[in-house]
Amino acid sequence: MSEKKKIRVVVGGVFDILHVGHIHFLKKAKELGDELIVIVAHDETVKERKGRPPINSMYERAELLRALKMVDGVVIGEPEHISFELVKKLNPDVIALGPDQNFDLCALKEELRKHGIEAEVIRIPYAYKTDVAKTSKIIQKIVEIFCE
Repeated sequence: MSEKKKIRVVVGGVFDILHVGHIHFLKKAKELGDELIVIVAHDETVKERKGRPPINSMYERAELLRALKMVDGVVIGEPEHISFELVKKLNPDVIALGPDQNFDLCALKEELRKHGIEAEVIRIPYAYKTDVAKTSKIIQKIVEIFCE
């Protein structure tokens, strides 16, 4: 009797100040398969994309994610936007995108195919009608409370 192949889901993100929006996203991503691997954005990538350094280093963010029961593995990304070589090594069956990850799905799928990655790409919607569960909103609230 052959063993059923595990479905590997890969997600990527900054995960700077872990919040309920991240938890919802990771839970929904895990529901898409048997194994959830998280690619944590490199500190240099965060600086480039967000225009600021991360609050927590990539090592701290990775450690927090490893502690979550729905996460089966964590890797730190390369200091570039998307490392197709890293994604290829992880060999995902599914790549789950967060609701605020601004990727053109068609262009991403085409680029993945060019690199020999045949994973299904799924966007997970927001859990809430508003975007209160966002790191930028949390930082803004902290500044408002403590810098008045």
